[in-house]
Order: sequence, then structure tokens, then C-alpha cells
Amino acid sequence: MKFVGYILKKIIPFFFGALVFIAIILNLVDLFMNISRYLEQNAPAKDVFKIMYYYVPKTIWYGAPIAYLFSVTYILSDLYAKNEITALFASGVSLFKFVLPILAFGALCSFGMFFLEDRLVVQTLGKKELLQKTLLGEIENANNDNIVVISDNSKIIYKAKKYRDSTKRLETVYFVFRDDDKNLKAILYAPIAVWNEASAVWDLQNPIQYEVKGDSLELTNVLKKYTDQLTESYEIFRKTTVNVESVNTKDAKVYIEHLKKAGLPFYEPLSVYYKKFSFPFILFLTAFLAVGLTGKTRKNVLLISLSLSIVAVVLFYVFQMVTMVLAKTQVITPFMGAWMPDIVFTFLAILLFKFSRT
Repeated sequence: MKFVGYILKKIIPFFFGALVFIAIILNLVDLFMNISRYLEQNAPAKDVFKIMYYYVPKTIWYGAPIAYLFSVTYILSDLYAKNEITALFASGVSLFKFVLPILAFGALCSFGMFFLEDRLVVQTLGKKELLQKTLLGEIENANNDNIVVISDNSKIIYKAKKYRDSTKRLETVYFVFRDDDKNLKAILYAPIAVWNEASAVWDLQNPIQYEVKGDSLELTNVLKKYTDQLTESYEIFRKTTVNVESVNTKDAKVYIEHLKKAGLPFYEPLSVYYKKFSFPFILFLTAFLAVGLTGKTRKNVLLISLSLSIVAVVLFYVFQMVTMVLAKTQVITPFMGAWMPDIVFTFLAILLFKFSRT
């Protein structure tokens, strides 16, 4: 229908224009926050521009909900102020029918935001942070000391005096094997264990094995049934920990599975993992809320509508922070911690829409 093309022709150019503007502002803010440090480190200009280039996808991801909120609010407020929407209502077009293209485009962009983050943003942001830390001399040493890693649902325990990341090896390392009831089965010791990329297992140098025989430990030959179980990846032994927000969903899932297998706390990273799926729909929600809040008054339509929409989105962010904290402390499930704000504000948007001016 003609009004579908009409409304999209108004909103889409405005949305992309606002998105470009917000992305530039966010990139400049990041530059100005670090420019004095770049100058102190004599950072090459080409590397600084490369950092800004890598940051572009993240600024787009940050700016999309704000840009769409402003676009929908501005265009609808303008149509209300010019009585164009009133004319449409008088001709028999319902509000839902009129705003359906706006909501559909918002839902489409929400899916786009998810794939943008999962396929592009996490990679470019990682490159940006690595280059930035290199220029500022903040590269962290991944070597680690006195490490204890629990694996295979607490049935295997790794205890190493030192991990050296450059050679991917453990030094003075003990491997403790237990049965399903957590009873000791065997202990393996090796002065050095080197990660074998091809077989994805630790190769032990001069290992010594003790196995439980009755009530005592006896020195025995090293058995393959134990060494083949040493498959915990070298990445787990690094000093740095995995930030679920900075990896794609596939890598995040692998990391969370490791935490579960090792019997380590996983509620917080799991809630962040679910948030990767729930958060992109804020773009759809901002459109839905803007539709419900626009045109509540006949005077100062744009100012009041935009103010109400911004307040609603801020409340969404605050509510999301609260539910994520509740999920972290295991008061609610990680799934609810991530999705509850979307569910609650969807019902709120439906309620506001029901009482919209028509």
C-alpha cells in the first residue's frame, strides 16, 4: 500500500542519517578520551585511524537503538503535528496498520544487530582493543602461576606451578584423577607438559604415575587411559579470563560448557550469553515504545514524545542491569535475567499502544 512506502521513505533515510551522526560522535568521544595517551606514546597517526576504523562496527551497534528511537519519534511527532495521521485515521486506516511497517523494519534491524555483533563487532572490537593496548603499552602477560583447574565435573584436577603462554606448556604439574564419587583413582606428575595442537592433548615429559591399590598409592606404569583424558585446552590456564561479551556466541557457549564441566560458577557468563540474543531486540522495543508514547499531547509534540521515549528506554536499561545482577547472584535464572526486560517492556509497549491517540 502507498502509505507503507510513504512512512518507510520518511523513517529509513532519517534513521541512517542519525545512525551515521551518532557513530561519528561515539568514535570521536573514544578518540578524545585517549588522545593524550596516544601523544605520550608517540603513536603513529595511521594506527590511531586504524583503531577508529575497527571501532566503527561497535559504534553502529551502540547507536542503532538511539537512532531508530529518535527517527520514529521525530517522524510520528511531525505527522501528528501536521494532522496527517488524523487524516489517515479519518480515511479508515488503523494505527496498527499504519505503524506495522515501522515495527517490521525494527524487528528486521534487531535480527541484523544480532548478526552484526556475532559476525563482525566482536572481531573488530577485539582487534581495536589489542592494537590500542599495544600502542599504549598495556599488553598483559598471559603467563600464570600456581594454577588449579577442575575439569570433567570435578573428576580431573590440574595443579601446575607455572604456565608459559609462549610455548604453551605447564611446569611442575600434577594431574589428579577421581571417580564419580570423587574418590581418588590415580595421580600423574610431570615436570613439563606441552600442549599438542594436532591431537588436542597434553604431552607429558618424564611422567610418573601413582595409582590407588587398596588403601595405598603404588608407583605404576603410565597408562594411556589417563593421559588421553588430559584434553583441557591451554587457554584455560592463561592469566586472562574469557569475557563472554567480547567473543561470539559459538566461543561463548564452549567457554560456558567448560565452566559447567569444571564445576565452576557459570551463572553470570550464561546470563551474558543469553543477553547476546535478547539485547538486539531493544531496537524493536524502542520503536514499539515510541509508537505508544508519541502523540500523547497536542502541544510540543516532538519534545514531550521524545522525552517520554528516552525515559522509557533509560528505565529499560536500568531494569536490565537489575535483572542481570539478580541472575548473577542466582536469585533468578540466567535466561530470565536476560529476557525479562524484553518481556516486561513488550507488555508495557502493548499497553501503551492500546491507549494511543487514534
